[in-house]
Amino acid sequence: MPRKGPIMERVHLLTLGCPKNLADSELMLGALAQAGFEITLDPEDAQVLIVNTCAFIEAAKKESLDAILDAAEVKHRGAGKRLVVAGCLSQRYGEELREKLPEVDVFVGTGNFLELPELLRRTEAPEARATVYPGAAHLLPRATAPRIKTGDFFTSYLKISEGCNHTCAFCIIPKIRGRHESRPLEDLAAEARALTASGVREINLIAQDLTAYGRDLDSRTSLAALLRELSRIDDLHWIRLLYCYPNFVTDELLDTIAELPNVVKYIDMPLQHADDAILRAMRRERSGAALKKLLERVRARIPGVALRTSFIVGFPGETDAAFARLVDFVREIEFDRVGVFTYSREENTAAGELPDQLPERVKRERRAALMETQADISLKKNRGLVGRDVEVLVEGPLPGRATRTRGRTAGQAPDIDGSVFFKGEAEPGEFVRVRIEKAQSYDLHGSVAGLWSGEEERVASHG
Repeated sequence: MPRKGPIMERVHLLTLGCPKNLADSELMLGALAQAGFEITLDPEDAQVLIVNTCAFIEAAKKESLDAILDAAEVKHRGAGKRLVVAGCLSQRYGEELREKLPEVDVFVGTGNFLELPELLRRTEAPEARATVYPGAAHLLPRATAPRIKTGDFFTSYLKISEGCNHTCAFCIIPKIRGRHESRPLEDLAAEARALTASGVREINLIAQDLTAYGRDLDSRTSLAALLRELSRIDDLHWIRLLYCYPNFVTDELLDTIAELPNVVKYIDMPLQHADDAILRAMRRERSGAALKKLLERVRARIPGVALRTSFIVGFPGETDAAFARLVDFVREIEFDRVGVFTYSREENTAAGELPDQLPERVKRERRAALMETQADISLKKNRGLVGRDVEVLVEGPLPGRATRTRGRTAGQAPDIDGSVFFKGEAEPGEFVRVRIEKAQSYDLHGSVAGLWSGEEERVASHG
């Protein structure tokens, strides 16, 4: 419904946190645009400033609060501006922030942000006090919900479920986002078709737990069934899985990934640790030995798979011996990609109440040591690609470097992995064949050797 009144308010939105937040922001922008608001990239030009926040760990909360205060300064410089704080920070701390941040006009949670156009109308009066609308823990949008895609036109995230049923001792997400709930398969397929029709060639599936997809639906569908449906979409070249919880990685899923040519052979499976005692304290389901067997099964069923994982170091009670076992595990498995995070003590989590909390200095030292271990492994793997041709999705020219272009292999997810830098003619969104000439720990360098015909072995592109 068009917005009433002769003045079209302009909205500027800043997104913080993970890709799941980005997907929410795109829906938020779609709802606002449909209601008659105009989107602007310039905060100084906006009448409505929105910060979509993250509250996963302490560093994310600090970043969110800093961004809110920066937006408040912009608000004070212009008459009639309003400030909205959305997302996880509002859901978790809305009532507290109302008292501490009088500059904010509206706090909207993770489950009712599509109501923002109406909430803004309710607070149009200058005397309106900061109001908290936390709403439900999450919402499941329909494929028909308007969405304004941001970022590169050729790649997109598709959120397939919301919430999480796991009780990991360190994690606050289930208390913010609620219980796991899957979107209908037909609805996801419809949204994926719409994205592909708009020019998207890579879809990255996201959720708090991808592998739980469908287990709550009456039809008892599965992630494997969803992949088979999405793989039928014409012009959808890459389908990628991000955040696969280990305990639902079935043989059916692995075989489906291996068989479908447009499902990239890439699995992001956060394991968090490898020491048995720490895994139990974290409330993770598997021992280090079980995780090793799972990874062996993944590699056996998906030849050439790129394995990405993440670990938490400095968890309460992590001894030198426990950390050494984690380092040995990383050396033995030789993951393709690894992210390492220092443990963040969060209120209202089981781990926050545990004894033997470690000093920040120790956490930082252990993170640096594990990252150094992985850097050596990554460099060795990347050097193995020198002289080979790999399939690369072209992202675009490097700023100020007209002769150099950036792209990614199927084994490099957007925003979290390395890049391929190459010379030669190529347009954003194209898939080209790049001959690798130089390797670094996380990035590759080479030259275009032609368009990717689709006849080459796809396994060669998963470096």
